[in-house]
Amino acid sequence: MNELVRRIAITIGALLLFRLGSHIPLAGISTQSGLLSSLSINRVSIFALTLVPYLSAAIIVQLVSVVWGRLSALERSGEAGRRKIARITLIVTLLLASFQAFGVASAMQNISALVPEPGNWFLLSATASMVGGVFFMVWLSEQITRHGIGNGIALVLSVNILLSLPAEVATAIELLRQGQVSGNLVLFNAVLWVVVVAMMVFVEGARRNVQVQYAARQVGKRLFAPRTSVLPIKINSAGFLIPATLTPWIFYLPLALATFVFGRTQWLAAAYEHMQFGRPAHIVLGAVVVFVLAFVYTAYVLDPERTAETLQKQGGTIPGVEPGEASADYLDRIVSLTTVIGAVYLVIVSLIPEALVAGGVALPYKIGGGSVLIVVCTILDLKKQVRALSLTDPGGVRE
Repeated sequence: MNELVRRIAITIGALLLFRLGSHIPLAGISTQSGLLSSLSINRVSIFALTLVPYLSAAIIVQLVSVVWGRLSALERSGEAGRRKIARITLIVTLLLASFQAFGVASAMQNISALVPEPGNWFLLSATASMVGGVFFMVWLSEQITRHGIGNGIALVLSVNILLSLPAEVATAIELLRQGQVSGNLVLFNAVLWVVVVAMMVFVEGARRNVQVQYAARQVGKRLFAPRTSVLPIKINSAGFLIPATLTPWIFYLPLALATFVFGRTQWLAAAYEHMQFGRPAHIVLGAVVVFVLAFVYTAYVLDPERTAETLQKQGGTIPGVEPGEASADYLDRIVSLTTVIGAVYLVIVSLIPEALVAGGVALPYKIGGGSVLIVVCTILDLKKQVRALSLTDPGGVRE
């Protein structure tokens, strides 16, 4: 069995295991209740929280490292430092997952037909099961990344999204059949998403290439001839996780904490009302949050000063730009410009569903721009890895 086939088999097996866990209901849930059949089993399974707490924790830790030099230095200190960062991320994951799981379990036990015996035991067992489910999915995703093909986290998220797509399409068709929506509205939404996906494919593959020249240099007994290369800078260096994972936490975590401290006051009820999906306050705040986080996260991913220092050590220079500080300033200007474009792109992608709802031209689907972006980036990454393995594996497929 060649390497590519082995990795694909491991990936499929791990994803099947994930889907199996998504159909295991929490202890204390009534499987005889007619309500359970009307709910998505994913919502009451041990994997109900998916990977959102872990992704949010990872992004939070990375954003903190931008402003806290000690954490940033720890990450650059080698393998030992990265292991410490991983442990910190898991601790933050535990806190976020416990908070979210307790809230979900509390909401479940208020539905008597769903939870026949509510109480502290159900709260404890359901919370522990959902938190354990998050950590199991983190482990499973790591196995896919190490031994399978593609990014494990992105694949798990994409599988969940893609499996919900047939139901969304069926709902649109049924509404069209019943005459509740017009054919023009369905066609408009279909064409819009085709255009959006095409835009995602174009932007995710777009690069701003900075030309770099390397002088002749000798390493040991080897003499390296002068050469010209490029330093590729992605238009969207912030990736696809900010709109889909961290933004909702920024919206609702402060409101949830305020409700816990002050109770359900009138002003909190008004805040919740204004922060509903599709409301002007939610749209404006969402745009600002995504735009700012895109800049902050890009600052973590791309450090012009560090890049300029690395180029200087390797004997690389940017034509027409002095090495050192001048190169750092030049790269900083380019990164800033590309980040503006990338941030605007992320804002557009994340707010498309809300704009449709606000304009009254949306179908009742639940898949948003961030979800579609995850799937598109996952497919592009899979294509890249399959091609690389096919070219390097003697038993692989050659183009």
